Amino acid sequence: MGRVTQRRKVLRIRDGAVSTRPDTLVAEEPLEIRLNGKPLAITMRTPGDDFALAAGFLVSEGVLAAASDLQNIVYCAGAIADGSNTYNVVDVRTTPGVSLPDFTLERNVYTSSSCGLCGKASLDAVRTTTRWPIADSPRLRVTPAFLAGLPERLREAQRVFDRTGGLHAAALFTEDGELLDIKEDVGRHNAVDKLVGRALQNGELPLSRTVLLVSGRASFELAQKAVMAGIPMLAAVSAPSSLAVDLATETGLTLVGFLRGGSMNVYAGDDRIVLAEETETAKG
Repeated sequence: MGRVTQRRKVLRIRDGAVSTRPDTLVAEEPLEIRLNGKPLAITMRTPGDDFALAAGFLVSEGVLAAASDLQNIVYCAGAIADGSNTYNVVDVRTTPGVSLPDFTLERNVYTSSSCGLCGKASLDAVRTTTRWPIADSPRLRVTPAFLAGLPERLREAQRVFDRTGGLHAAALFTEDGELLDIKEDVGRHNAVDKLVGRALQNGELPLSRTVLLVSGRASFELAQKAVMAGIPMLAAVSAPSSLAVDLATETGLTLVGFLRGGSMNVYAGDDRIVLAEETETAKG
């Protein structure tokens, strides 16, 4: 739709020299997600891949688990008073017979908040709704060198970031290092939803042989989305939250943070990391 970026006039100051010029900014607009005609959630996102975003969001909320659960997704016409379409409202229709969660007040707060509910309530919500428990058998295993090379590959694949410098990204890699997909968005949680939603549409869930890499930090919300899609390993270039670590420990997710250069911290699931001494033992 050509709405990923927008131009704005800025006052530029460089070493005392002042000038005006147009600047390219990443677009941010609200997306309302409706489920079978009823409003469910609103997220601020970068326009593009909206149907995948909505589908991925509903995977993380335990509504969708397979392409067969999804009947269709459409933009809602007449989204504003004059009847024109803003392309900011989508309606997700589930296949008849798909059971829906009970979206209580507590559940609605949980789904719409970027931080989720606190403590045990959040962990219980994920444990009781996931339909793709992490089940990589045989165990997915990678080396620190493999992980260390992923951030640069993510950065090289970020097309819009080069023009704006204002986007987060999420990418899926195979255990052999193949880049399966990458999405960019003003919200890293939206980027992950776009990845998961596309996988659902393509009939590729669960993503049990993949590594998810995200720019920025690893929040509880991102760990939740990885678990709900059956992803066994989540790596982030910045810090995880304490609740993200708790969720990873409880569900068997491998969680890697501060992935920068050759250094990283493994907060949970370190048995999926092949260490140097293990390699030497195998050689011996």
